[in-house]
Amino acid sequence: MKNIIQFHVYKGKQYYVAEGIGIPIVTQGKTLDDLAKNVKEAFELQLNGENLADFNLSPDSTILMNFELGKAYA
Repeated sequence: MKNIIQFHVYKGKQYYVAEGIGIPIVTQGKTLDDLAKNVKEAFELQLNGENLADFNLSPDSTILMNFELGKAYA
């Protein structure tokens, strides 16, 4: 079972966006702090009442957010 749930984070036109990797969750926030709160809330709402084993997740899973910085070379 997975212990880490990953989110890909990038800056949109107005907000930061987080997309779940391997889990159907997408959310946004005005700041990175707002985004972190929204990711946790969206995760809890999406899986509320669900059996985590159905998603191959362990009950003590943590969230890892990977931030996209843009092109490596200009």
